[in-house]
Order: sequence, then C-alpha cells, then structure tokens
Amino acid sequence: MTTPTQTPHAEVSTGEALLVQPSRMSPTRRALTTVLRSRELSIFLVLVAVVVLATTKNNSFLFSSDGWRNFLLNPSILVLLAVGQGVVIITRNVDLSVGSVMALTAYLTGRLFVDHPGLPIVAVIAACLLLGAVLGLVNGILVAYGKVPALVITLGTLYIYRGIMLTWAGSDRINAGDLPREFLRLGTRSVLGVPMLTIVAVVVLAVVGYYLHTARGGRELYAIGSDPDAAVLYGLPVRRRLLAAFVLSGALAGLAGALYTARYGTVSSGVGSGIELQAVAAAVIGGIAIFGGSGTVWGAAIGAFLLVTINRALPSLGIEDFWQRAVVGALILGAIVLDRVLATRQARKLAESRDRS
Repeated sequence: MTTPTQTPHAEVSTGEALLVQPSRMSPTRRALTTVLRSRELSIFLVLVAVVVLATTKNNSFLFSSDGWRNFLLNPSILVLLAVGQGVVIITRNVDLSVGSVMALTAYLTGRLFVDHPGLPIVAVIAACLLLGAVLGLVNGILVAYGKVPALVITLGTLYIYRGIMLTWAGSDRINAGDLPREFLRLGTRSVLGVPMLTIVAVVVLAVVGYYLHTARGGRELYAIGSDPDAAVLYGLPVRRRLLAAFVLSGALAGLAGALYTARYGTVSSGVGSGIELQAVAAAVIGGIAIFGGSGTVWGAAIGAFLLVTINRALPSLGIEDFWQRAVVGALILGAIVLDRVLATRQARKLAESRDRS
C-alpha cells in the first residue's frame, strides 16, 4: 500500500524527474530526453526551416556550385567568435572587444607576411593566437581584479584596440598579392567537400564543448555564472576562471583574425567592425543565458549559422534590409524572454518538488 508521502514521487513527470531526480531515469532515456528538450535542437530546427524555405524559393541557395560551400564556409569565423563569447557569457560577463582584437590580428597577419617573407604559416597563426590571448588577458585582469563590470571594461578596450588598429594601419591596405599562395589556400581549400575553415571551427568547437561538459574547470565556469557570490564562498578559483575565459575569447578572436585574412585576402582598418554584436547575438540566440550559468557553445555555433544563413536567405526571398535586421532583433528578444520564462518555470518546479518532499 502506497503511503501519502510516497504518492507525489510516483507522479513526478518526465520533465520534473530530469530536473530533480535525474538518477531515477536510465542513461539512454535521460540523454534522449535532454536532447529533445534542449534549446539547441529548437534552434537547429529553425535553421533547417530557413534553409528549406530559401531553397524552395531559390534552388541555387543550397544546390548551386557554391551554395553548399558558402553555407558551411560563411559562418566559420563567426563560430570561432561565438564560442569564445559563449564561454565569457556563461560566467555572467561579456566581451565586446573581440571585433577589434580580430582586426588587429588580421592586420598583424598581413604585416608579418609582408615584412618577413618566408615566415612559416604556423608561426604567423601562433603569433595571432598569442596577441589575442594577451589582449584577452588585459580584459580579464581588469574584470577579475579591478572589479569593474565587463560591459564597461570591454567597451573601453573595444575603442582602445580599434584606435591602435587605426593608428597602426592608417590608410594602408593588405592585398591578396602580398600574401603567400599557400596561406590563401586555407580560405579556399576543402576536404571531402567541407571547407578547411569550417573544419578548424568545428575542431575548436568540439574541444571547448567537451571541456565545458566534462572538465571540472568547465563546470566551475557554470557555477560562477549561476551565482558568483556563492562560488566565492564555496572556494572556487573565480578570478582564475574569469581570466581563463577572457584569454580564451581573445585567443579565438586572434585565430579568427588570421583566418579572416586567409578567407578574404584583403585587410583594411574597418575589419571586424560590429562583428562583436553578432557574436553576442549568436550566443544568446543559441541558448546561452545572458545572465550566465546555462547554455552550451554548441548552441552558440548553431546561432552563428542561423544568423549568417538568415542574412543570406532573406535577400533571396525579396525581403528588404530593414526587415532582415528586424528578424534578427526579434530572435534576440525572443531568446531573452524565453530564458526568463524557462528560468521561472524551473525555479517553480524545484520549489514544488521541495514542498512535496
């Protein structure tokens, strides 16, 4: 005979079981339920719908000689920025300087090849990664030790780094003829039909995603974003984790700068202007809570694909530029509202579970 105190547990729904009693479900069922209920799957389905609609309207959107290649290649650089941005946002911060960092490293790439002919490509990319990491470290030190909000710090460094870029580059312009042919082939080469830049972005995504999901340091980033004060009281290395998050964001922006030069072959002082907002938008649309503590870099990558695909698809559907921007804005607002609704529902379910127990 079931006692009154046992009955509520027997009536726990699948969603509540996944939230408050995940161990009562089999690993296979738990994984399947998590996937089906994930924000990433929803965003992916929206991406598929946009591609299908655009392809139905214009068959060359996906099935032309360059359609599939452009679908994979165009978001690659934004994916790198969105991954780094996603890690920072998970910690309840933001990095608005990534566009300026990308610009600096893109120009650095060209200058190294122009001033030091014969320099190995690997050395140039390593230099861009190092410069990006150092610039990210500056942001991290000011945020973690200066106790200044990341929005203020990175908005300031956005202008500082951009000012350095404008002073350094001036009216100079790096052209494809100044760059080694092998380096430029990185932006055009494909392996089994998949562009090389896309492969690089996917490898970075897989490494960062795996670290966040499995490593102690990755889980601590989520804990910091969920409640920074509690993380400090619990003894987590908050400052060190914040430094690491900003260094990673800067390094990936540095890598994006080098790959931008390989992709387009030309670099001017306006490179990367505004792309930091696209990186934030991709992360938020992809399900990373702007208030920190939840989301995945997988979602941020899908969000990057969705943003770039929408910007490419809407003109082919005859939609004016204003409405293209309005659609992106509506996606961002919808993602933020959905985050708040889901967070409220989750808190209510947890409270009800405690009351029943």
